Amino acid sequence: MELFKSAFGKNVSFVHPPYFIISGFIGLPNMKYYYVFLLFVFIISVLGNTAVMIVIYLDHNLRTPKYVAVFNLAFVDLLGSCALVPKVLDIFLFNHYYVAYNDCLTFLFFCYTCLSMQALNLVALCYDRLIAIMFPLHYQVKVTHKIMFSLIASFWLFTLLAVLIAVGLLTRLSFCKSVVINSYFCDHGQMYELACNDNFPNIIIGFLLPFLILWLPMAFILSSYICIGYALVKVAVAKERLKALKTCTAHLSLVGIYFIPILITFTLGPEIHPNARIINLSLTSVFPPMLNPIIYVLYTQEMRLSIKRLLKFTRQAKVMTM
Repeated sequence: MELFKSAFGKNVSFVHPPYFIISGFIGLPNMKYYYVFLLFVFIISVLGNTAVMIVIYLDHNLRTPKYVAVFNLAFVDLLGSCALVPKVLDIFLFNHYYVAYNDCLTFLFFCYTCLSMQALNLVALCYDRLIAIMFPLHYQVKVTHKIMFSLIASFWLFTLLAVLIAVGLLTRLSFCKSVVINSYFCDHGQMYELACNDNFPNIIIGFLLPFLILWLPMAFILSSYICIGYALVKVAVAKERLKALKTCTAHLSLVGIYFIPILITFTLGPEIHPNARIINLSLTSVFPPMLNPIIYVLYTQEMRLSIKRLLKFTRQAKVMTM
């Protein structure tokens, strides 16, 4: 409790700056082309994730627990893209580097919430694949709408609470010197390092959150696929083994796209150049939301069949109205 007494003690005044300055890339010319590229990625992401949600909503064949998680993933990807990219474009394309204090905290909240929920959505989809392959006879009992909704709701509750605590702890920091954030958005780690008073609670939450929202989900996913691999090795028929493995292809692709760039950034740590860190993290933030709907359409037979049915129904409706 002593840790938080200083954070929420009474009669303590904090120095909050009117704004923060987002520095972005340092010393690189013509970087506006990179932000224009992010704009195209953003447009594809919005169209793709909106299409996935519409298809799942319209096709009653996709009203399964698995597609509850897929719908939530598409929603989080859409929300995350809309929270991050337009603000980044406003900052760097239109030279609005000064971000108001409260706006910066709000920006941080939505960005971290969506990034965290992307990882936890992958856990929900991993649970679906784990039960489907390890316990196929119990799948209808262990993966129900109620269980999936409860799992996703608990993830949302945990993420919102965790990010709110992180943001709340930032409000008890005083910023007496620099207000320049060496990142492309209001980065939690970069912000608390600028504080001129005790930031120990922020350091603790800065280490705790990645463990709970990044490393723990990744450990669960890796251990699940070790179990899945062990179960598939025991399948005698190679054709059945390959068929079961194909059902995991889409999910494994999403896991690789999300976790590998983050692993590179966290592994290199302070050795990575600030510009390389910004490129890596910005692409990690915008590429998965763009690629997730494409991967699910390409690798998931149910989605392909559903799109074909909806297109066929649309064509028939047009013919009937003519």
